[in-house]
Amino acid sequence: MSYKIEIEDLNAWFGNNHVLKDINMKIRENAVTAIIGPSGCGKTTLIRCLNRMHELVPGARISGRVLLDGRDIYSDGVDPVTVRRRIGMVFQKPNPFPMMSVHDNVAAGLKLNGMKDKQRLDKTVEKSLKLAILWDEVQKELDKSGASLSGGQQQRLCIARALAVEPEVILMDEPCSALDPTATAKIEKLIRTLGESYTVVIVTHNMQQAARVADFTAFLYLGELVEYGDTSTIFENPRNKLTENYITGKFG
Repeated sequence: MSYKIEIEDLNAWFGNNHVLKDINMKIRENAVTAIIGPSGCGKTTLIRCLNRMHELVPGARISGRVLLDGRDIYSDGVDPVTVRRRIGMVFQKPNPFPMMSVHDNVAAGLKLNGMKDKQRLDKTVEKSLKLAILWDEVQKELDKSGASLSGGQQQRLCIARALAVEPEVILMDEPCSALDPTATAKIEKLIRTLGESYTVVIVTHNMQQAARVADFTAFLYLGELVEYGDTSTIFENPRNKLTENYITGKFG
């Protein structure tokens, strides 16, 4: 059993607001882990702590440790830019660079990292778009603006952009919340496929989605980790009454 990320006694604050409280969890490598819970329970803050994006907010701070392959990403001497390269993020609202073509959107991170060889860039762009199940739809429109694609295509473009720099972990913050059912089904299929080769952590308010795509599920409530385990166990036989009440719709 191999864990990619180990979270130890993690606390997070925005100013005086204590939003995560003593989180301890181990995230399995090459699997999909879902984080569920009502709005405002700390789901997004938790994944932003996993690639040091939380600290970009003025007044934000953490205590505890986040180990990536056994090394604390918050240790002195660890470059947060390197951490974010290894742990990519896909946001709730698709955010392609509006002034860039489909091709250049995917290539943006590669160019930022110094890749200049056009043949390598083109090959990596194609590979990333294929991984994101988007290539067949855009291969003849690579020069078209990324912002001109449909919402679901834009989200897959953002996933391709994250994949292009070859991360080891992919964080997704409610990636389907702005999409229609058809686009959501494509993203969910993609998440399942990515989970075979990447460590994927997805925040979702949609419990059915967690049940469909995740190998493991964590339930957060008021900043605390209430329950964490196999998705089937969490949904079919939760140990905690609070978890049961949430997944049966008694609150949230």
